[in-house]
Amino acid sequence: MRWLIGWCVLFLGGPVMALVPKPNIVVLLCDDLGYGDLGCFGHPTIQTPNIDQLAKDGLKLTSFYCGQSVCSPSRAALLTGRNPNRYGVRDWIPPNSGISLPNREISVATLLKNKGYKTAHVGKWHLNSKMDGTEPTPGTHGFDHWFATQNNAIPTHENPVNFIRNGKPVGALKGNSSTIIVDEAIDWLKTGKEEPYFLCVWFHAPHEIVATPEEFTKKYAAETDDTKRTYFGSVSLIDHEVGRLVKFLDHRKDAANTLVVFSSDNGPETLNRYKTANHSHGTPGPLRGMKLHMTEGGIRIPGIVKWPKVVKPGRVSDVPVGFVDLLPTFCGLAGATPPTDRFLDGTDVFSLLKDDSEPNRKSPLYWQYDKAIGDTKPVWKVATRQGDFKLLADVKLEKFALYDLKNDLGEKTDLSGKADQAERLKKMIAEMKQIHGGINAGAVIRE
Repeated sequence: MRWLIGWCVLFLGGPVMALVPKPNIVVLLCDDLGYGDLGCFGHPTIQTPNIDQLAKDGLKLTSFYCGQSVCSPSRAALLTGRNPNRYGVRDWIPPNSGISLPNREISVATLLKNKGYKTAHVGKWHLNSKMDGTEPTPGTHGFDHWFATQNNAIPTHENPVNFIRNGKPVGALKGNSSTIIVDEAIDWLKTGKEEPYFLCVWFHAPHEIVATPEEFTKKYAAETDDTKRTYFGSVSLIDHEVGRLVKFLDHRKDAANTLVVFSSDNGPETLNRYKTANHSHGTPGPLRGMKLHMTEGGIRIPGIVKWPKVVKPGRVSDVPVGFVDLLPTFCGLAGATPPTDRFLDGTDVFSLLKDDSEPNRKSPLYWQYDKAIGDTKPVWKVATRQGDFKLLADVKLEKFALYDLKNDLGEKTDLSGKADQAERLKKMIAEMKQIHGGINAGAVIRE
């Protein structure tokens, strides 16, 4: 049934909404797109008019955080609302490693499907080590229709050969993966009936090895570095495909009640690992660090939410929101009950979407990446964000750094030695240790 009758949010006197239709939900996720890689987030050269318009039409989240500073754990957090260290997705998943998002984890797709949503996933998956059916697939985790690759498009974004559709290999495809997956998304949307839908469109781009059609590289002919033209063009191609999909959504009769979330899985590439081919030129903008770092450049990513029925256009919020918040928020909108037999690390942030009211977060946002790299000794492996303040810690939780992100976005001035911050530091360390202990006491740890 399309209408959710008399849905109410009563916790702590929250908003009451009656006769509200369940929204369609679309999650657009880029791969290794930096905080500063979009026009609306300050890039001086890359042209992203469609994504910029998405931000103008909705809410721009300037303190939006991914689930981890590396791919697979970040995606796992998005789908489960839980810190990925709890269930063994602690790093990117190598092929044939035997690591996957466990069957026992309950994804937001499953919860929405159980409430009458049609569900689809198109694009990169990277939540298992092989797609042969011996490990959980998108279908296992609640997606009615899926068209995906285990990790990156192979051999590159151009003419990929490794897509699987609903368990069956598709074979060689012509074109760029960014265009191919949006084609698939639109074709699937055309089959829609009365049911609301949940659609994940997870781009491979602009992850290395970057490959871009000339139509988009030529926009940057003034750049003397060919790899830069390729990277900038790849982001513009994503923008073009986002625009094409949003235009299709806008022509549907239910466009006003379609919630679109746009973001990236982590910060921009750090290592430039493909030295002989096109590589990343992603930027964290004003942030410190990049992918694999616990500083802001590794975990703070561009966030945009468009929902014409609820989100007033042209708004900007610096309230911290994380991937772990998406499951409880989407469940609230769909009338679904989040899992009660396990701890959820996220909170429902509907109040922020509706009228800028800060959500009542039960615990700070928390990240732990055991293989993090960085520009400090010791290397920071753990982080929490509470209000305007961020705490970083080493692997043993013995050394700390404290930053006021409202006044020090680039994390340049460590306040941990300041007398006037002693009480705050003590409290944040105690909370970090409590969360850290809870996560790692029952965590699945794989080498």
